[in-house]
Amino acid sequence: MVRTVVRNGRVFDGTGSAPAEADVTFEDGRIVEVGSGLDGDVAIDAAGTSVIPGMFDCHVHVTVSGTGVFSTAARPFSYQFYEAARNLSGTLDCGITTVRDACGADLGMVRAIENGLIDGPWMQISITALSQTGGHCDSWLPSGLHLTPLLPHPGRPDGVVDGPDAVRQRAREIIRAGADVLKICTTGGVMSHTDSPEHSQFQDDEIAVVVAEAEAVGLPVMAHAHGAKGIKAAVRAGVRSIEHGIFLDEEAIDLMVERGTWLVPTLAAPRAIVSAGASGAGVSASTLEYAEEIVEIHRDAMTRAVDAGVKIAMGTDSGVFPHGANLSELALMVEGGLSPAGALVAATSSAAALLGVDAELGTLTPGKRADLVLVDGDALEFAELKQRVRAVFKDGVKVR
Repeated sequence: MVRTVVRNGRVFDGTGSAPAEADVTFEDGRIVEVGSGLDGDVAIDAAGTSVIPGMFDCHVHVTVSGTGVFSTAARPFSYQFYEAARNLSGTLDCGITTVRDACGADLGMVRAIENGLIDGPWMQISITALSQTGGHCDSWLPSGLHLTPLLPHPGRPDGVVDGPDAVRQRAREIIRAGADVLKICTTGGVMSHTDSPEHSQFQDDEIAVVVAEAEAVGLPVMAHAHGAKGIKAAVRAGVRSIEHGIFLDEEAIDLMVERGTWLVPTLAAPRAIVSAGASGAGVSASTLEYAEEIVEIHRDAMTRAVDAGVKIAMGTDSGVFPHGANLSELALMVEGGLSPAGALVAATSSAAALLGVDAELGTLTPGKRADLVLVDGDALEFAELKQRVRAVFKDGVKVR
């Protein structure tokens, strides 16, 4: 077997320890040693770079590309899958080697990456989001039309469902389709047509059914949740992560700390809506106005969560905006109260812990899979970080 040594780099190992000069060796897809003066059969000179673990984005939509439902509706059904392949490749360009798709990707994409048919990060998938009638993921419009980029197909059951019995069956169908995590919408959304982000959705018994069905097969639940009431309902039911959390109140934050619930803040998402509206993209005036109002509310919510000790993992909501800009979230998390090192931990070891893969990924530790990224200069300086990605490795194979 060939042992590769990455020499002379400044290693940020993802544990939270300060960066330090070190070498990293890996063999047969696994990290062997991290230290000084290491040898290998193949040497990579990393002088002038930071060596960091492969990063995570815990909230993406790879079948959506920020172009709006009208553009998507005008394309052939299969176009979305080719577009997803491009989006996955662009995400890997960022040094993100693992993603959790928050609605849209199906099992075929996971298998295509694993079997080397397409290029992209490792994936966990939720397949579709469970939403009540009139809820965040109900695509009904006042005209009576349903316009959505996520048309149901055999590998992606429709997520709109009501009542505990129907919710139970649909959850089981999504699990059968290969989900790694179940997603439920317990509030409305910023871009929803028929609700408000502060509206609570699903009753407690419906949410409890989703959690119970997930737990029965050892899966977690992620909850799209903006409003405080819907956040608290999800946390009390036992969801693993709150996605967005814009209107967190102190009771919700205390509950999350008590229950160990994660926050995936996706701070880039409302900012992307504001930018799209300013550029003349098809964002309604009401959506644009609302997005502008919540940017500061969102940042304040994260700051209070950080100060209270809520666990944070990086997610971006890429797909709401074009893929490949994922790393902008790092600087926004610093604005939200994390240190630069804390933000990078949120994108590495903390994200791996949320996804339940921390025994294999997330830190540069002997025995773990050799997913690592070489970045020119200081990886804790986030300006133009994507442009400074020099090399990306997955399981010890250089893919960028």
